[in-house]
Amino acid sequence: MLCAVLLWAGLVLGHSAPTVTELWEKWQMKHGKVYDDQMEVAYRRAVWEKNVRLVLRHNKEASAGLHSFTMGLNHLADMTAEEVNEKLNGLKMEEPTRVRNYTFKDLSGQKMPKSVDWRKNGMVGPVRNQGMCGSCWAFSTMGALEAQMRRQTGALVTLSPQNLVDCSASNHGCRGGYLSAAFRYVIRNQGVDSENFYPYETRDGPCRYSVEGMAGYCSDFHDVPPGNERALQAAVATVGPISVAVNAMLQSFHFYKGGLYNEPNCDPNHRNHAVLLVGYGSEDGQDFWIVKNSWGVEWGEGGYIRIVRNRNNLCGIASNAVYPSV
Repeated sequence: MLCAVLLWAGLVLGHSAPTVTELWEKWQMKHGKVYDDQMEVAYRRAVWEKNVRLVLRHNKEASAGLHSFTMGLNHLADMTAEEVNEKLNGLKMEEPTRVRNYTFKDLSGQKMPKSVDWRKNGMVGPVRNQGMCGSCWAFSTMGALEAQMRRQTGALVTLSPQNLVDCSASNHGCRGGYLSAAFRYVIRNQGVDSENFYPYETRDGPCRYSVEGMAGYCSDFHDVPPGNERALQAAVATVGPISVAVNAMLQSFHFYKGGLYNEPNCDPNHRNHAVLLVGYGSEDGQDFWIVKNSWGVEWGEGGYIRIVRNRNNLCGIASNAVYPSV
């Protein structure tokens, strides 16, 4: 199999097939990988080679029409699925006792735009990278609040996930958090700082919120009726970007490169990652959601993934959708 990998890499790079070691070294250099000792180097290389085989096999099947998306060797390629899920996917499921706020005015029975992309309306900030910290919940909720502040003030200001990581006592920082608790913190705190004032650090720290750096506020938050993709479509079309939970447990998600993510094994009942839903559309008759991740621009389609829509709530994207009001 690795011989096939080398041949494939040679074709991609436009020269004779490199050795496995050359490929490994190029990948390390591209992603700035540095390891503590030779034992870790050997382990990480073994994991990387296994993932190379996985990606190559998937893409070969995709070229034969068996998959609607491709995979790639991004910065996570030296990690196992278990490590990615433990370190990056920090969403916690809502407490069963929480009374959900279904005050969203459901317009799903009305005619809606065929496509929406809030990136084109200046409502979505740049793709960011949460690093080895399970702070996805903070990036997702701040993205939704940034959009509503943009609608309120006319300015798109990047808000501080680190402010939530350090200060939201109902959440657990890099060990994970709840979407609703993130918004409740902003409401009780009467604000959240900007990224410029309170920059991201990829780790837990002491709370340093200051009203001097306050750039966002929130008066309430609202739940979209769970499991209803039509209602979620209406929310995206009328409200703007929405914080959602998805199943990101599979390696096909970890190494997603491009195309429509139609993964039959993506169980809607196992949601572990928070992302930002910024639009929807259709391609060749297949509906899809446009989703912003917080794993950097080298992941997916410049940091985004298109998940198929109206396929029985694939990955659970409509099961826990929340947005703030300001």
